[in-house]
Amino acid sequence: AILGHHLCGAMGKGQFSSSTEHEVPKDGRDLPTAAPAKTLPDFAEEPPHITFFAAFTTYLAYAVLIVLGRVRDIIGAFFGEAAAPRRPPKGMAPLVFANENFYTRRLYYRVQEAFNRPVKGNPGAWINVVEREARQGDVQLHIKEGTPTRRCMNLGSYNYLGFADDWNNTCGTDVMSALARWPVGSASSRMDAGTTTLHQELERIVADFLGKEDAIVYNMGFATNATTIPALVGKGDLIVSDALNHTSIVNGARASKALIRIFKHNDDKDLERVLREAIAMGQPRTRRPWNKIMVAVEGIYSMEGEICNLKAISEICKKYRVYLYLDEAHSIGALGATGRGVTEYCGVDTGDVDIMMGTFTKSFGGMGGYIAADKRTIDHLRVACAGSMYHNAMSPIVTQQVITAFEIIQGKQCGDLGPRKLAALRDNCNFFRAECEKMGLHVFGHYDSPIIPVMLYNPTKVLAFSRECYKRGLAVVVVGFPATPVVLSRSRFCVSAGHSRKDIEDAVKQIAEIADLLQMRYSKSVFG
Repeated sequence: AILGHHLCGAMGKGQFSSSTEHEVPKDGRDLPTAAPAKTLPDFAEEPPHITFFAAFTTYLAYAVLIVLGRVRDIIGAFFGEAAAPRRPPKGMAPLVFANENFYTRRLYYRVQEAFNRPVKGNPGAWINVVEREARQGDVQLHIKEGTPTRRCMNLGSYNYLGFADDWNNTCGTDVMSALARWPVGSASSRMDAGTTTLHQELERIVADFLGKEDAIVYNMGFATNATTIPALVGKGDLIVSDALNHTSIVNGARASKALIRIFKHNDDKDLERVLREAIAMGQPRTRRPWNKIMVAVEGIYSMEGEICNLKAISEICKKYRVYLYLDEAHSIGALGATGRGVTEYCGVDTGDVDIMMGTFTKSFGGMGGYIAADKRTIDHLRVACAGSMYHNAMSPIVTQQVITAFEIIQGKQCGDLGPRKLAALRDNCNFFRAECEKMGLHVFGHYDSPIIPVMLYNPTKVLAFSRECYKRGLAVVVVGFPATPVVLSRSRFCVSAGHSRKDIEDAVKQIAEIADLLQMRYSKSVFG
């Protein structure tokens, strides 16, 4: 159970044991000085709507693919086609669901070239993508002989603050020093023998950075949500979840055995409606009051690039005295004047957010996640959360990487490089978003978000867009059903502080050419 609704004071300052100093990277990039925070977005503004023509052709494309797939399955059963469905052993049921198996074989394999591309080297602003090829009689793609690569501008990785670009001059010294003193792996869970002084130092830094009493770190971001939520809520409790919350929150909520109610995405009025109804009606059948109610939201929604309407949502949670769980996987280190995330960006006291979750995989160049809350809640998680009890502890080497990244962000190392990285990220993502909107693309999300989704809609454009970008030296991420609704396939651009303005301008020119080729300018024409 959540043990208390503690309100913390103003944000504290982290205490760091490392005194290592680095020089500011001299890599030719002219990072801007820290810029003031932008005005908050209009949370009531709706994203662009799909045109009738785009919706019709999208459904038609799926219909054609499904019909052709069924026909090929019938023919393949007689002629032994490689992608035909395999019959299970006699007397046994199929291991995978029939519809999922069909979708994988007949739809995904047609566009698999756009996914799972292997890379070599660090995921910086530019990346080496390994070339692949198809082979006769095999539906899978294989790395070409000799492992040839293509140098591409990286618009797909979560390298928000560019630590993958200047690692040798920023975090590298501390990490290599830690490698001489600490093991690569912890070889135990946190609850057993896996806790190190580095883990404890990082937890103090996280708690101080966010103005919370305590924090706990995990070795995996996804597992942070998936294992923490079941340790906080259970039978007799209610989770009120944003309609577009991440799968890790969904999985954690389902595993908790609590009842789940959904409110419209980022809609504070619908959240209040759901809460009023839930409190008035109580638990199903018995109508007893809920043991506790927890509202779960994200700081930046990873598929939409939208920033949480946190101020309004937190006010509603205080009004109805329910707990607020905030996932800052994409917003911590990327939003706010000092990188403290969506609370700082929206002007919300961290004491008004009961459970603060975040990951180290985006802005910090590491891996793992954290939960920050009052001390009693964190003490409970240390002994009741599967992520602490059973999962292997976070690698000490990665832990040092994150510690040093925190120091740089706060200006403890590398002079003012941290604030300049934050300013560069804001400038790059806002310039890229503005240019995409100017060319008439349907762009989701808000300004200041490092995630910029550009809508493709039609499944045939998913592969075509990825392929055309790759030809022009752009490494991009494309997303379609089932990760998105059927008609809302998109390309999700992730911009980094490591990109120069020339990088962004060149990418925009290439995307404009592709937009004309694939008819993607839906803001200027119903036909794209």
